[in-house]
Amino acid sequence: MLARWGRTASQLAAVALPRGAGAPRNAFLLDRSYSKVAAAAAAATVAVPTSTPASSPSKCPSNKPEVKLNAMFWSKPCSLALPPNSPLRIEEPHFEGFKRIMLKLLLFYSKQSKSIRGANVVYRRIISQVDKPAIYDVFHLEKTFKTTFSLLVLHMWLFLRRSKTEGKEGVEFGQYLYEIYNHDMELRVSKAGVNLLLTKWMKELEKIFYGNIVAYDAAMAPEPKRDLAKVIWKNIYAEDGSEMPKDADATACVQAMARYIRRESTCLSMTDNEAIFAGNFIFTSLETKS
Repeated sequence: MLARWGRTASQLAAVALPRGAGAPRNAFLLDRSYSKVAAAAAAATVAVPTSTPASSPSKCPSNKPEVKLNAMFWSKPCSLALPPNSPLRIEEPHFEGFKRIMLKLLLFYSKQSKSIRGANVVYRRIISQVDKPAIYDVFHLEKTFKTTFSLLVLHMWLFLRRSKTEGKEGVEFGQYLYEIYNHDMELRVSKAGVNLLLTKWMKELEKIFYGNIVAYDAAMAPEPKRDLAKVIWKNIYAEDGSEMPKDADATACVQAMARYIRRESTCLSMTDNEAIFAGNFIFTSLETKS
């Protein structure tokens, strides 16, 4: 899979994901199935291979602000829900009179419409976390198409892992989010200059997406089948499948991200359903005080 990722990234790495891109309202019209493709990917064991052609390992760059990684992400997990008075909250619009009647007739207040609006908010929360410079500074990552895409997939997986615990409602909500993500990725890849073979590259990125989440699921299972640190290295840091080096800097980066992932996963599990489905939560801030 990483050989495939290497070929794909070589076409796109020169262009970072555009910042601030919002998910379109009609993204739910796409015909892709998160649950079906995920099951197929798991059955086919689409995962990061343990060995691929050798290449120079990706090391933590030294030109980032100094961050004490070994001291981060040890705090007690807590709910990520936004407080009621937070200016970051997104509330459902309330209309009265004739406008409300018309909107009801247009199914604006239907369960599906509310879920789609909520999924758009969730996707913006994910994009916000991935687009902030702090996540690259803290984890010593250079902002390239590969790293941004890999972090986007990671945070998509974190949320989808939480939403599917809510049964059918969570799976359906995850489907809307997945389709919004797909549509946004098409726009981003197209803006990166890949138009002629857009369908081909989208299929490649889709395979990488499911390979990554299958690997994360295996590493976070009650009885893990994969080592989370190794999965993080191969999915985010490595180039063309290089093995994780044993130097202290690389180990500190990967171990810190492993703690971040475990903590965010626990925090999401502690976040109430209303906040989850409305998108009224925010990932842990990675801004460091100077």
